Amino acid sequence: MAKQLRIVPEKCTGCIQCELACSFVQTGAFQPARSLIRVHLFDDQASYAPYTCFQCDEAWCLTACPVNAIAISPASAKVVVENLCVGCGLCTIACPYGTVWYSPDSHKAVKCDLCAGDPACVHACPTGAIEYAETPVADWLGEWANDLNKTYSEIRRGAPSHGGGQ
Repeated sequence: MAKQLRIVPEKCTGCIQCELACSFVQTGAFQPARSLIRVHLFDDQASYAPYTCFQCDEAWCLTACPVNAIAISPASAKVVVENLCVGCGLCTIACPYGTVWYSPDSHKAVKCDLCAGDPACVHACPTGAIEYAETPVADWLGEWANDLNKTYSEIRRGAPSHGGGQ
């Protein structure tokens, strides 16, 4: 088990205290636009949910980097090594969750580094919507991946797909 951020959307009020704390720790100024955690408003349900890097095991950002500028920190976070990053942006494209950003200030990639194991967003959240806890490794793709593998196997065998393409 690894320690990671756990988001509890039902507790989020949309106050953006997490964004403010993150931006201050990361940039030295209260600039929510520079935060590495974002609060998303779901208009249809009138609800909010913070989102940031999942620190996923797949780490597509890490494998996509052509100069090995993303490393794993002692806190088990995938972190951008700024002096190695060339600002190509491949990691931002590779992340399927959209949680690796390009900084217009440094012209480098930026992402959540778990504040070196003491995430500011957790301390700033007044409702406990963000937790930093030991969690089992999550299977982010779950059933979707199983269905995709099944469909791929059927296509390779020449069996009809359930996707409805023909």
